[in-house]
Amino acid sequence: MHVSTLNTFERQQEIVRMTQRQGKVSVAALAEQFGVSEVTIRSDLAVLDQKQLLVRSRGGAMVNSELIRELSLKEKGSCYSALKQELGKAAAAFVQNGDRLLLDSGTTTQQVAANLMEHKDLIVMTNGLNIATELAKADEVEVMLTGGLLRKKSLSFYGNIAENSLRDYNFNKLILGVDGFDLRAGLTTHFEKEASLNRMMCEIASEIIVVTDSSKFDQQAFHVICSSRRITRLVTDTGIPERYVDELTKQGVQLHLIEKANL
Repeated sequence: MHVSTLNTFERQQEIVRMTQRQGKVSVAALAEQFGVSEVTIRSDLAVLDQKQLLVRSRGGAMVNSELIRELSLKEKGSCYSALKQELGKAAAAFVQNGDRLLLDSGTTTQQVAANLMEHKDLIVMTNGLNIATELAKADEVEVMLTGGLLRKKSLSFYGNIAENSLRDYNFNKLILGVDGFDLRAGLTTHFEKEASLNRMMCEIASEIIVVTDSSKFDQQAFHVICSSRRITRLVTDTGIPERYVDELTKQGVQLHLIEKANL
């Protein structure tokens, strides 16, 4: 997606990523980068500073070094929505009739659920309330919820009840979303209890399919789920850094890339 076509939210998210990469950004450089006025950039920085996503400084902004911040479900859903629909469709293509599937919570995985409506003899267990609601529309998909404590910010269940609910079942596939994907740190997420549940999901599933857009690469959330070497397939877009393509291919991960430029 060309920077001139970014909406306000997407531009602000890119400003945060640039600030995290560079440590400091200037109003003038950002205005030139995004093809907008300096007044618009100052407004963006004011919003991002208020949200504690960065720290405003004279003529620009600096990285908030203490920031480990998670977007709400609503914010995540509005970011790259067309791309997430395509990623969901692509990931769902690897689900077959008769599968016993674990489907992680999240907005991209909700798009996976939306593409399972015609599947038959499919059992899906999820920790996502929004995903269960989506799958309730599918006549021939049996839906199971992990139960547990509901995290309203992400509409996801977590805790001992959720983890214990997984122990008595066998799943041949897991479709997992992540908040961060780093070659050294591995797959990460912002919420400790969700990371714990995700780790258990990875342990009991025969095949791990990760679905995420390319903005998550070179990002590290605080809580580790697993190493990238554990995953079977990665469904992402062509914005993925080339070194990830090379290294993951060496690790034996099967990559499936959606063309980002057209979305």
